[in-house]
Amino acid sequence: MTQHITIADVAKAAGVSVTTVSRIINGHYEKMRPATRKRVEQTIKELNFVPTASAQRLRQNKTHVIGILVGDISNPFSSLLAKGIDDVLQQAGYDILLMNTNNSIETEGRALQRLYQQRVDGIIVQPNSRQFSQYKQAISANLPLVVVDREVDDQPLSVARVTSANRDACYRLGKILVARGYQNILTISAHFADASGQIPRIAGLKVAAEENGLSYHNIETRGHDRNWLVKTFLHQFNELTGRTAVISLMGPVLFDLLSIFKELNLSFPADLGLVSFDDWEWSQYVGDGIFLLKQDMELMGNLAAEKLLSQIKKHDTGCATTLLPVEIVAHHSL
Repeated sequence: MTQHITIADVAKAAGVSVTTVSRIINGHYEKMRPATRKRVEQTIKELNFVPTASAQRLRQNKTHVIGILVGDISNPFSSLLAKGIDDVLQQAGYDILLMNTNNSIETEGRALQRLYQQRVDGIIVQPNSRQFSQYKQAISANLPLVVVDREVDDQPLSVARVTSANRDACYRLGKILVARGYQNILTISAHFADASGQIPRIAGLKVAAEENGLSYHNIETRGHDRNWLVKTFLHQFNELTGRTAVISLMGPVLFDLLSIFKELNLSFPADLGLVSFDDWEWSQYVGDGIFLLKQDMELMGNLAAEKLLSQIKKHDTGCATTLLPVEIVAHHSL
């Protein structure tokens, strides 16, 4: 069996006190002879001593671990968001504890409890719940918190948030559709989380449609298979008269739409207009390129991490909401 080396074993082998070893482990070298530090560090290396995280946390006020909750790690948006967060936190000397909530309020609740138990220094959450009560315990514990991407209906102004200007971007898109002669908007959504980023997108398009005399329709795909979507899409599309713009409200839906268009022998922009959210690099090679509403996921993660660090280091709330612009990338699918 492998022998478990303790801090007392290191102290005995190096000929120093346990307190001295503890100070070196935790980076406190004040009033310490360089020779003593070198001897202890060499002993730690020779004995392969690794202090447990729990023991270190008992000796420190900070864990230097940040909890990150994302809705769906398989979604490229969530992956790039997490990368943007980690790029900033890593440089600041923090590790991340990344947890996938699977777009479930219940799973998210359990994940939050685990983060509280792990005594993380802060939390960045891509929320599943639209009710802030889900995250209120963090505030009660004075734990730095940043909400990212999705909107929580009753979030206090004192809690930091970073998201995209989805509502405004979709409102502007509605104006573009009118100018290009479209009469109908048909969105395809997939609300996997209650606090979906698709909610403000739909709101913006509805207002634009109402103000400009366009008809608005939405097909919600959650809980249905692809065969259902084919039939439902074809029925809805055939019911509309005039030019129709089909909008994928989240990136992964675009795959299904492209497959359906091929199956139904529909081409864009000849038979319909096509718009998709998120920056899919490959989309520029589909036909003459797909008209995109592009979000900068990594930048969103960067800013969320910076807000959290501001709370940790300066002990302020970082309360300002940051709305990132959504870039409209005009390609020939519209």
